[in-house]
Amino acid sequence: MSLANNSARIIWHGPEGIHAFGNFSNFALSKDGKLAAAGRSTYNSPPEVFAGPLGEWRQLTNSNAALSANWGKAESIEWTNEGFNIQGWLVPPAKIEPGKKYPMVVLIHGGPSGVTTSEWPASFGMSRAIIAALSARGYYVLLANPRGSYGQGEDFTRANVKDFGGGDLRDTLAGVDAAIKKYPIDANRLGVTGWSYGGFMTMWTVTQTNRFRAAVAGAGIANWQSYYGQNLIDQWMIPFFGASVYDDPAVYEKSSPIRFIKNVKTPTLVIAGERDAECPSSQSYEFWHALKTLGVPTQLIVYPGEGHLFIKPEYQVDRMDQTVGWFDKYLKY
Repeated sequence: MSLANNSARIIWHGPEGIHAFGNFSNFALSKDGKLAAAGRSTYNSPPEVFAGPLGEWRQLTNSNAALSANWGKAESIEWTNEGFNIQGWLVPPAKIEPGKKYPMVVLIHGGPSGVTTSEWPASFGMSRAIIAALSARGYYVLLANPRGSYGQGEDFTRANVKDFGGGDLRDTLAGVDAAIKKYPIDANRLGVTGWSYGGFMTMWTVTQTNRFRAAVAGAGIANWQSYYGQNLIDQWMIPFFGASVYDDPAVYEKSSPIRFIKNVKTPTLVIAGERDAECPSSQSYEFWHALKTLGVPTQLIVYPGEGHLFIKPEYQVDRMDQTVGWFDKYLKY
């Protein structure tokens, strides 16, 4: 993009996520803007460094050539819903036996504006590592990019404004149907998980449907009304909800999982970091407490000292083990 004349041009296109900002940036531009370097990987190829003139990168490293995936070969899948063209990724189990059906876990990305791109799942970041762990254990993993995601223009990304959990859940469920129709997936063994906005969507999903037999909600949001006054990043909320919670509490209430909590039948593991300022652990406690009171199988794990992103390797490993263990308990037989 050129600020001088307000123009934009495509210099490269591919399945990977290339970004120069955020927690895990993998792109750098030279001072004169003519050269760039990027760390590139996909679900099926490990990360290496590429560099050169913009859009004409050449591979510089071959450090991970010996790595082999212990998960299934991912593929891009597409479906339509309510006039939208939806794209997602499906990672199959590492080994598939003819005539056998397998459980599937839906992994919902964070955001609320975000996108799941193809990247080596064993890289740093639990939302990626869990893909490999589940696939290796015999699960299909569906990663949808429903309305509200990046990648299809501003109108598509804004399509969940004042509608958190509405159209985006319907898009995701349509993706579940599309995957079940095409692949050997057991419709009676479905799980759902996510972190941050994905954690909210997991909480929301189990209040809206009983299709899923197990759920793991990470750093979720149970009550948008109370959340507004608890988090330290509330400036992002008004563009999505249209007003502050004090001016329009109803728009916050209608997307709050706690409002529909008595619908939940799905066994749900709730996970949070003790010092999470973006999605405070009090939100996870509220959701867990309600499920426990209502007799829904549930467990709450709060990791001491951790924030929105876990730092301690032992907690990262335990979080993944707890997640996989929960799905094994309810989806494997």
